[in-house]
Amino acid sequence: MSEKTASTAKEFMVGAAGGITQVIIGQPFDIVKVRMQVQANRSAVQVARDIWKHEGALAFYKGTLPPLIGVGACISIVYSTNHTISHSLQSLNNGQPLTTPQTFLSGGLAGLANSLISGPTEHIRIRLQTQSQGPSPNITSTQPYNGVLSCIRHITAHSGIPGLYRGQVPTMLREFGSYGVWFSVYGYLVSRLTPPSSSSSATTHQTQPDTAGASAVPKWKTATCGAITGVVLWAANYPFDVVKSKMQADGFGAEQRYKSMRDVVRQTWRGHGVGGFWRGVGTAMGRAVPVCGGTFVVVEMR
Repeated sequence: MSEKTASTAKEFMVGAAGGITQVIIGQPFDIVKVRMQVQANRSAVQVARDIWKHEGALAFYKGTLPPLIGVGACISIVYSTNHTISHSLQSLNNGQPLTTPQTFLSGGLAGLANSLISGPTEHIRIRLQTQSQGPSPNITSTQPYNGVLSCIRHITAHSGIPGLYRGQVPTMLREFGSYGVWFSVYGYLVSRLTPPSSSSSATTHQTQPDTAGASAVPKWKTATCGAITGVVLWAANYPFDVVKSKMQADGFGAEQRYKSMRDVVRQTWRGHGVGGFWRGVGTAMGRAVPVCGGTFVVVEMR
């Protein structure tokens, strides 16, 4: 195995570990966020209380299987693709560190590659998360989906294979911006925290922020950088996530409320104004702190 192939394989494995960490820590926050995005005006506390009361504690992990299966592949694709693109860009720089815009571009393109898997994976997850096992307010008490395969069959029966990619455009916009921030902001923060004596490590992070080099930074600082990165990520891209969730939770045929992404934007604006595009953002940012902090700690353990 060549050194380049081994390095890419390592990024793939590390990404998988980081992705699983994201799901385990973040899933309870995620179901609250999604239900806030697609329901009527309800606070995070109200949504969480209703889930606990009507569906039980395990409901906070409803829809976990799709991301648990898919997130390892998703994050692995992101890290391995970013690794390849960033090194290609570095060769254009004659070996000099990537600029922040180049790092953003590399991460963004990796995010686009990831969207091919994250789009349908999140579509299935959201449909499982927004069906109830009890009389929870604003969520149907019927269960059209008995599991992942049942959900896939239901979607494809109505819309074919392309139906799995409902909401793909806002997914791509979110993934490009999110992973652009993920690598560029984290790389910048770590480079500022790297001790002067570890100049080689700092250069590594400026060039390729997802590779080794953060070993000179204490784990709590790595977690802090990751947490800040997660908050910035959602602040920059959250409206895309709201539009995506509304499209993916929508019905089929006569029950379909939104005709297109533009229609989602128009109806959300008319019904709730600017605030409608930010419903659940507090929960998302609260989730980002432990999830992104924990993910980067796991990723840098090498």
